[in-house]
This record gives sequence, structure tokens and C-alpha cells, in this order.
Amino acid sequence: MNDSVVARESVQGAPDAGGPLGNALPTVGIVGRPNVGKSTLFNRLVGRREAVVAPQPGVTRDRKAAEAAWRGHAFNVIDTGGWSQSGDALDDMVSEQSERAMADADVLLLVVDVTVGITEPDARIASLLRRSGRPTLVVANKADSGARDHGVWEFSRLGLGEPWAASALHGRNVGDLLDRVIELLETAGGMSIRDDGVQLESAPSLEPAPDPESPDPDPDESIPSVAIVGRPNVGKSTLFNRLIGDERAVVHDRPGTTRDTIDTLVETDAGPVRFVDTAGMRRKARVDTDTEYYANLRALRAIDACDVVMLVVDATEGVTTQDQRLAERIDAAGCPIVVLLNKWETVDTEHREMVLADLARRLHFVGESPVLRISALTGRGVHRLVPAIDAAMEAYESRAPTSKVNDIIKRAQSAQPAPGGARVLYATQVATQPPTFTLFANREMPATYLRYLERRLREELGLAKTPLKLRVRRR
Repeated sequence: MNDSVVARESVQGAPDAGGPLGNALPTVGIVGRPNVGKSTLFNRLVGRREAVVAPQPGVTRDRKAAEAAWRGHAFNVIDTGGWSQSGDALDDMVSEQSERAMADADVLLLVVDVTVGITEPDARIASLLRRSGRPTLVVANKADSGARDHGVWEFSRLGLGEPWAASALHGRNVGDLLDRVIELLETAGGMSIRDDGVQLESAPSLEPAPDPESPDPDPDESIPSVAIVGRPNVGKSTLFNRLIGDERAVVHDRPGTTRDTIDTLVETDAGPVRFVDTAGMRRKARVDTDTEYYANLRALRAIDACDVVMLVVDATEGVTTQDQRLAERIDAAGCPIVVLLNKWETVDTEHREMVLADLARRLHFVGESPVLRISALTGRGVHRLVPAIDAAMEAYESRAPTSKVNDIIKRAQSAQPAPGGARVLYATQVATQPPTFTLFANREMPATYLRYLERRLREELGLAKTPLKLRVRRR
């Protein structure tokens, strides 16, 4: 990756460094074995359904972070995958992510299951936490009522102090737990106070509460967001890790490794950019679990919310029908698209020509969108991504003077009049993101002629690499 690209993790995607580092927010890490309710607790603390939750173990694999607040104090919360020592390569990678969170957090929450009691993985994690020296609270989760509180004291044997009976699902005792978390963060000297003086008097709900007044503009809203999408196992997480300069996303050759969207802010020559890694998306007919369904839903939401989409295609397989459907979905969202032919270094010369021809045929509707040939694994060609994103954003936000738009339409109609006496009387650009033009015509315009006018506008306004919308109004 270009040395000029420096990653800094954002409060929405990944935590800033913990307390001791400047004015960054302190960090609370949630760790534990699989299926004890870590992601449910994460959602409870941040006040929204940020992480995918399902009853089966192993849903969370990557580190995911978001900002939370309690009684006027702001801090970051990290959700992690379940720690285990199964010997499986993928599980080992997930456990490594969990251990990195243990090392980075200012305060740790070890989540255990009060309905099960102490297990061998619980004891092993507790041993790691004792050696780390980090302030740790044992959260005996799934204590949905006082009838289960008697089983909490068993976890005192973990050697991490008095356990806390709580229910992440119902919010029971979560407020008291947060009071103790704030005390530990203040003791560590890493506590941050919100300027707005927000005071949360009860356990956060799973949905954000409405603000009583209009909030000040969020400075992050001006930062372009770039979603990395594609089919499973095409190299999205490898590319994400290379772009941010950190192994935040678990990378494995097993399809479907990424289960949720994670994002990080990266400083580039063109300014800050937020990169969003998404789960691999398959055809609906092949989505056979609730976990994959919600992962796909998060990925689709990322497409709708982002400013630019990078569609990663496995060059060794060429453009598939699913790649084509994803491109159509991105095109319908109205945001610029940059096509990345990943694993290009493994494709021989003859096959490369076939891939490019297939791409031109199957993805013809994306127009002249940039097509970059890269290797996320080796870094080849990755340095060209930021300039391509910058150019796409510039075109996406461009606005043309009305006089120039009318001049282009006038010359286009003089060169090739519309059939049936149809004519555009006046034209103007009414919006950006994407550039949107309204054409006032004397009668209905044929679709083929509208495509002709669209092509002329693209060529003369330099909009070849961005979506463009035409609206026709009859006078």
C-alpha cells in the first residue's frame, strides 16, 4: 500500500486508540467463548442492532466497534468473535482477533453463560485476562431473573473478582454494570466527557432514542464512504486489511468468513476515506441460514448508504451471473462503481483477454466505470484505488451550469433530431449525487433518444464514470 495512506480507526467502524493516546476515546472490549451473548451485549451497550446476532455459535468473526455513551461519558465498545482452541484454522484466526482486542482495550468484559456454568474455555480466557493485567469484569449473562442469580457466584473461581449478574437481552443490571465500567475507565485516566452533556439514566435500548433537538452536523458526514462488495471468497477482506494496514478482518479460504460489515477511516492523499468491508453475497436461493440472510441485508444497506462501491471480481473465475446481479443492484442504488479484477497475477495472458471481453459484455450497463486489475494479496495495483475513487466522487458531485447543459442538448438535437417531432425545449441539472437532469419536452421522448442525449451529456460534461439520471417533463 502507498506510504501516504495511513489508517485511523473511526468510532463507527473501529475504535480509536485507548485512553492514554491523546484525546482518543477509551475502549471497552467484550470477550468470551462462542455463543455466550457477546454481540447481544454489544448491541445493548451501543443502543442499536449493530452486530448480527443468532442462536448458533460462531456468528461473529471479525472485531467490530462502535461508540457508546453512559451518563455523559463516551467510549468505544469492541465486539469480538468467540475465543476457542478447537484446532481449526479459521477458529484460530477468530481467537487471534479476540486476543488483540484483549491487548488493546482499557477495560474488558468477560461474558460467560450463567445457565451453563464455568467451562474449560472460560477458564482459559480468564487465565489470559489475569496475565494481561487489564481491568476486567466478569459478566454472568442470561441471568434473566433473580432466580438465576444463585449460579453467578460460581464464576468467582475465575479469579477476576466479583461477577456481575446481567441479561444483555433484557437489559437487566446493565446500567449497574456500566456504572462500574465508567469507574474503571476513570481510574485508568482514559475517560472522555461528551460536550453535549448527554445523560443516559437507564440501560440503553436496542434502538437509538430520538434527539430532543436537531443535532449539530456530524463532521464525519462529509467523509466519503466506500463499500467493498462481491461474492464470497473473492478477496474482499484481504483487500480491506491491505487498505487499512491492519489485520482487522478474518481472512480464510473458506467462503462466508465475513459475517458482518466493519469499517475503518483511512487518511489518504485525497483526504479521509471510510472503507467498509461487507459479507460475501450469494443468490437468495442459496442463502440457507438466518445469519447469512442478515449479513446480506447489512451488505445491501452498506451499498445504499455509501458514496462509492468497489465490486471485487475473482479474475480466475471471470464475471459470473452473481457478479452481474450485484452490479445491477449497485447501479440501481445510484452510486459510482469501481470494478476490481482481483487475483489478476494468477491469470495467464490468454485467459486475461477472455475475462476482459466477458466483463465488457456482462457489465456493459456500468458504462465507462473504472476497471482496475489488482492483487489484494501482494498489493499490486492497489495504489490506484484512491485516485479512481477520488475521480468517481468528483464526477458524482459535479454540477454543470444551465447554459452549458442547454447548449449541449441544442447541439445534440441539431446533429440528430428526435423522431416524431419530439424536442427538448429546456434542460437543467437539478441535483448531484448522482448528477440528475430534468428535460422539458414538447412530447414523450423515445427511450433510445434519451440514451443518445445521456451519452452526449456524459461525453461533454466528463461524467462517463458516474451514474446519471434523466427526468423528462412534458410541457
